[in-house]
Amino acid sequence: MQKMLVTFAAAASLGLVATAAQAATLDDVKAKDYVQCGVTGGVAGFSAPDANNVWAGLEVDFCRAVAAAIFNDAGKVRYTPLTSQERFAALSAGEIDILSRTTTWTMSRDTDLGISFVGTMYYDGQAFMVREADGITSALDLSGAAICIESGTTTELNAADYFAANNLEFNTVVFVDQDEVVKAYEDGRCDVYTTDGSALASERSRFAVPGDHVILPEIISKEPLGPVVRQGDDQWFKINRWVYFALLEAEELGVTSANVDEMLGSDNPAIKRLLGVEGDFGVPLGLTKDWAYQIIKLVGNYGESFERNVGTATDIGLERGLNALWTNGGLQYAAPIR
Repeated sequence: MQKMLVTFAAAASLGLVATAAQAATLDDVKAKDYVQCGVTGGVAGFSAPDANNVWAGLEVDFCRAVAAAIFNDAGKVRYTPLTSQERFAALSAGEIDILSRTTTWTMSRDTDLGISFVGTMYYDGQAFMVREADGITSALDLSGAAICIESGTTTELNAADYFAANNLEFNTVVFVDQDEVVKAYEDGRCDVYTTDGSALASERSRFAVPGDHVILPEIISKEPLGPVVRQGDDQWFKINRWVYFALLEAEELGVTSANVDEMLGSDNPAIKRLLGVEGDFGVPLGLTKDWAYQIIKLVGNYGESFERNVGTATDIGLERGLNALWTNGGLQYAAPIR
């Protein structure tokens, strides 16, 4: 019996330690008064600074939404540009609170790195871009072509698999940083540039003559891109996950940054729960009851963020496609707030 009591006491002690550890990230974020967000060095539409060093993009908006939920202030975010090689180490070391950097959700990353993927902000796939003047119309015509590629990414592995599966000669020109890859392609050091299709569209929009470059039709991989947090802090993980769901739920319910105040008077029970009119759904997360209202008011819903940053009215010009809501034939789907 004595041993059993000691065991229970030890377990209880460990439980208290675990509970304290799980709350550490939110406590730390509140103490420093901002969210530290790991981003790309600059991929237009996803995370990139302007001339005044103001960051914007679909992935930046996710970090802003987390800040809005915690602080009622979407501006309480600081950004850390990271290369593909640096990103996971920076997250594990606690240098950033969230990694929101065109990061593909894979099994090995999810199980080996001590990280947790929050959700998929953008369903993507790897593609190839070539110069229109070269007359290439298919990725099957790329055997032996010099391919610019960033090291340490799923991009490199996917391309190797594709070329091997199709008995094509694989000839890469590898760089550590994405900016180096783009410059090498622009300078003619390689014939082909490969990465996620959205990133190709983003970079092409910044070329002197975008129409001189063609994205080939083949999509050779699945690239679910989403924000990542460290494992071991359930509260922080759930805050981030429900911020993601709130962005989607708001779009599905037709709640926007423009009409959110009017929607506070809605008779729809789902809208009432989302905006905190009914229930205290933020409390279990360590947030206020109007956490989702603050997100929508200050950042907007998922559709607003998509159209503002990468949609058809932007220079990047991406269709919703797989990133449409499930109600419109896409894959974006939020768990219910109830």
